[in-house]
Amino acid sequence: MKNTKPTFKKINPEFGSSLAVRQHTEKIEGDLPFWHFHPELELIYVNKAKGKRHIGSHLSYFNNSQLLLLGANLPHSGFTDRFTTNGSETIIQFKEDFLGEEFLNKPELLSIKNLFERAKKGLLFSVEAKKVIGPKIVELKKFEGLERIIKFLEVLKDLAQTPHYTLLNVDGFAFEVEPQDNKKIDIVFGHVSKNFKQPIPLDEIAEKVSMTVPAFCRYFKKATGKTFTQFVNEFRIVHATKLLAENPTSITDICFESGFNNFSHFNKLFKKFTGKSPLKYRNEMKQLLSHK
Repeated sequence: MKNTKPTFKKINPEFGSSLAVRQHTEKIEGDLPFWHFHPELELIYVNKAKGKRHIGSHLSYFNNSQLLLLGANLPHSGFTDRFTTNGSETIIQFKEDFLGEEFLNKPELLSIKNLFERAKKGLLFSVEAKKVIGPKIVELKKFEGLERIIKFLEVLKDLAQTPHYTLLNVDGFAFEVEPQDNKKIDIVFGHVSKNFKQPIPLDEIAEKVSMTVPAFCRYFKKATGKTFTQFVNEFRIVHATKLLAENPTSITDICFESGFNNFSHFNKLFKKFTGKSPLKYRNEMKQLLSHK
């Protein structure tokens, strides 16, 4: 059974480094993609491979290569299904303040601060940007210490200055969570992921994080920018998008399988959230898959 819970993931940089840089050239057996989130930003460059992007509410497919920058606490899953010949994947994870709390407040760093702000929605960079920036990201593994930091700042400068990008998760999951709140948010995610197919009363979820209902509602709206009901419905819609893309089941069955008990309500919310009907969404996913 696939795991739909966006798990909190602790990132450990290499000893003596403020960046976690990982690189591999083949699929790691046993390291299956799972939906997770973490307070670190994540820069991913995949070269000569194909797979699926699941970033917040966004689900799509890529073929050959991709360059992504994901903001803090943006739920996402692993990205590669199969490496082609000479394929590689480089992942860099780092805190927004990896060079100190005041780092981004310097006037010279305004463009990078804006880049990190845009990354909260998930950034997909186009071919023009990939050609220039991709090789620089691959090279980072070769450097250590201060030299790696300098080369990484050059990459961030390029990412901040290029106009060749798309926002992926425009209206979906984009959380403003303080580090100490990750545990609470993880508890909420976990409970919703296990119980979203049935009603989740507010008193039930509030009790899970040891809060009163009014306190929980205020906390959740402040932490995520949306009400708990809105979040649960969006979680259900995200689940429905996965089923529509991967499962031949009827749309009516997918509606109920995703936790909705009213088909017209499901249709209305799905269109509001994705901009298209479930049928149109499924047909577009079929076309994407046929061109993978």
